[in-house]
Amino acid sequence: MADLQLTDNAFQRLVHVMYRAAGLSFSENKRFLVQSRLAGRIQQLGLDSFEAYADVLCGPHAHGEMQAALDLLTTNETYFFREPEHFQVLEQHVTRWGHKRALRVWSAACSYGDEPYSIAMLLMDLQVSGKTSSGWSIVATDISHRVLLAAKEGIYPQDRLRAVSEDRLRRYCLRGDGQSDGLVMVQEKLRQHVQFGQLNLCQPLDTDWGLFDAIFLRNVLIYFDAPTKQEVADRVLQTLRPGGLFFVGTAEGRVVCRTPLDVVRPGVFRKKEAA
Repeated sequence: MADLQLTDNAFQRLVHVMYRAAGLSFSENKRFLVQSRLAGRIQQLGLDSFEAYADVLCGPHAHGEMQAALDLLTTNETYFFREPEHFQVLEQHVTRWGHKRALRVWSAACSYGDEPYSIAMLLMDLQVSGKTSSGWSIVATDISHRVLLAAKEGIYPQDRLRAVSEDRLRRYCLRGDGQSDGLVMVQEKLRQHVQFGQLNLCQPLDTDWGLFDAIFLRNVLIYFDAPTKQEVADRVLQTLRPGGLFFVGTAEGRVVCRTPLDVVRPGVFRKKEAA
């Protein structure tokens, strides 16, 4: 089983089931990614082909395995303060907004929590310096239950915090020693500001989210086809306050949506306010 081959038929079946389950779109140029990320799981299950794995995902008891497949196909490298210019823009706008209201931020594809905890460090800094009020909060969601469990624990290899200053590490993190050497835990005073929850962005929001001042949806829309991109973007943007900030990955280009947006800088948009 060391040389499992992803046949055309199996690839098309997997593409179809991923689209149906989560709106994910995998074109032919993502074929190697699908093969490389699922091969180990197929062997772990004792299956002998991608076809057999497609049978599992299409079967009546697929829910648990579907979550495992989604985890493997959507989890990318992440680290604290990725694309640091986005946090600079957020800081500038939060400072400008001042104490008008308790800020609310949504990390809409939070993965292992690096992004929401980075935002939390920044907002705590701004609170301590008197530039924003103390009632700020962060909602962090992801489709993967597994990564959310890890995010709630807030424990990371030290390398993932390589872009965090020594001052912030000292104020917001606890360094492990002994068997935990090389690990860092985010302190409770930050974790209490972050609420984690599982969410499939391709499904209607089933709760009253209220309005957010900033939304991070970085490196997520790349997984969807054009119609789904627009549907997801507009659904998310409904919860953004007019004048609020919308962040996508710098390399993702413009956002295709019906919601009127102004470009702030690469990967950063401002929702237009009513005339």
